[in-house]
Amino acid sequence: MLYYLFKYLDQLDVPGAGMFEYISFRSGLAVITSLVVSMVFGKRIIRYLQKLQIGESIRDLGLEGQLQKKGTPTMGGLIIIISILVPALLFARLDNIYIILMFVTTIWLGIIGFTDDYIKVFKKNKAGLAGKFKIIGQVVLGVIVGMTLYFSDAAVVRDRVEDVDPGMITENTVNISETANGETREYVDHKSTVTTIPFTKNNELDYKSLVFFSDSEIWTWIIFVIIVILIVTAVSNGANLTDGLDGLATGSSSIIGVTLGILAYVSGNFIAAEYLNIMYIPHVGELVVFMSAFIGATIGFLWYNSYPAQVFMGDTGSLTIGGIIAVFAIIIRKELLIPILCGVFLMESVSVLLQVSWFKYTKKRFGTGQRIFLMSPLHHHYQKKGYPEAKIVTRFWIIGIMLAVFTIVTLKIR
Repeated sequence: MLYYLFKYLDQLDVPGAGMFEYISFRSGLAVITSLVVSMVFGKRIIRYLQKLQIGESIRDLGLEGQLQKKGTPTMGGLIIIISILVPALLFARLDNIYIILMFVTTIWLGIIGFTDDYIKVFKKNKAGLAGKFKIIGQVVLGVIVGMTLYFSDAAVVRDRVEDVDPGMITENTVNISETANGETREYVDHKSTVTTIPFTKNNELDYKSLVFFSDSEIWTWIIFVIIVILIVTAVSNGANLTDGLDGLATGSSSIIGVTLGILAYVSGNFIAAEYLNIMYIPHVGELVVFMSAFIGATIGFLWYNSYPAQVFMGDTGSLTIGGIIAVFAIIIRKELLIPILCGVFLMESVSVLLQVSWFKYTKKRFGTGQRIFLMSPLHHHYQKKGYPEAKIVTRFWIIGIMLAVFTIVTLKIR
């Protein structure tokens, strides 16, 4: 909202008002504001949760230090959500289609996660919201995001005119002249089904190539929406599974957020995209402001969530941050980098899948279920092996940093 105020003041030649035109300036303010909101108001929210006796109920799994966490306030994800929305509302351009989608994602999954936590805490139902309702909510969000990105004229990419299929140029297509490296070239903003995929020629994949039969135009958007649904569901649930140790999901999400912020900046900056020879997406740079708020919110929450945790995020936070990461990656067309970037989430999810599948298979075949890991998700396996909780979390963060660096490097591996 402040963007529009200062834009008006800039027209009146008020000194300094023009600073709000710069994404970097507004991103810096978003980080600072989210940190202040999460750390200052976070303490008050924690006290309020303690007053309401909204504590975590612990099921004894024989893990070291587990019972000490009993009664720790949960639903702390509210701190993260508020710390994201407040600075994003203040400093982002609210007419940007990508910002609108991020608001929808944050609020939508926040409501689903809050409902789940509410049922667990106040209704004393440890199962929480039925799994099918969580999935339905994630599917609906995936449909909204997928169809908006596919059909909205505001969601376009910019390519050189000679590189664009004439069939993709419509009456709504915008022609632009840009100067890069001292050379003026003709570009066109157009709808595209191309995304980024590592280790391939030009690092690009066109979703149209996945359709091998007639009426490809009709089926391409269906395939795209299905892929979006799978990604949103997988990443949000992966973040939920990772949230099992103090600071693990929060710290991992911060690392992922920084990486996505960098990718959004270079993808939304014409000069940087041209220099790196990557896809340029007009207006996507505005997402750097939103991701800056996300980074500040998760780091601020980590102040209270680091070992020993004073508050847990609950599904209110874990489902939301996972959904934000997924939708953000889809918008900047880096969703196929998620298996690398969100490798920690992937390891946690795969460990559960392998554990459950192997146990059921061996029980059916041999009459006795066998386990691959001492316990799943994977972080509990290392707890059972006697590793201190803080050491497990730190090492997972290190792995996350390595994966983040590798994700950025893949942009130049062709």
